[in-house]
Amino acid sequence: MKKIILDASNLHYKVLNEEIHKLLNENNDVEELILNNVCGQRYIAAGLKNKIKIVINGTAGNDLGIFMDGTILEVYGNCQDGVGNTMNYGKIIVYGDAGDIVGYGMRGGEIYIKGDVGYRCGIHMKSYKENFPVIVIGGETKDFLGEYMAGGVIVVLGLTKNYLPVGDFVGSGMHGGKIFIRTEKIDENLLGKEVKVVDLDKEDYKLLEKYVINFCNYFGFDIKDILSSKFVKLFPFSHRPYGRLYAY
Repeated sequence: MKKIILDASNLHYKVLNEEIHKLLNENNDVEELILNNVCGQRYIAAGLKNKIKIVINGTAGNDLGIFMDGTILEVYGNCQDGVGNTMNYGKIIVYGDAGDIVGYGMRGGEIYIKGDVGYRCGIHMKSYKENFPVIVIGGETKDFLGEYMAGGVIVVLGLTKNYLPVGDFVGSGMHGGKIFIRTEKIDENLLGKEVKVVDLDKEDYKLLEKYVINFCNYFGFDIKDILSSKFVKLFPFSHRPYGRLYAY
């Protein structure tokens, strides 16, 4: 396997990203790019279509993997806001925490966060034909999880907490997709008025199992322990929750 190592110390984000694109354009046979000493640089892997793995050692800045279309990112540290913004395809695996709006407008691919995320995770997620976006969160989320969600799946495992791992207004404006939360029960006062709570069916468990297995394989958690837990499913009961506001 051909690897390239790039030291990001003191590099402006624009210089770093230009260097990444240059290296990949000049080395078509590279399979892994390792970025060391990353410290808040933005837009890493923006728009990349290269089917390679990029390992990030450090803290990734805003909009990691924005518009990405096939690359695999592994972050050994934390991330700031906008992880996977409008991402089309590929995987982002974060061995720490992430900030707000993880998966904003995400259209495909998979995001796995070992720790916690901030506000409005999964806002405006959508799926189309074979594109199916997935976010799996190991810890907890803040308010407005799945806001205006239109497709795909969000899984919240709550492995870092002993209580409900979501904030207020879960699924506000949601009109597509599914949210699975690992909990015995959920207070419906925390939910947006557009969603309902039900138990999972066989197809739901099959879908959940697929992505929980991936999560556990990445981060070393016990698959049986997680899958034996109680999950609730949130889904929208209307595909046009605001139809009367914007259409006549």
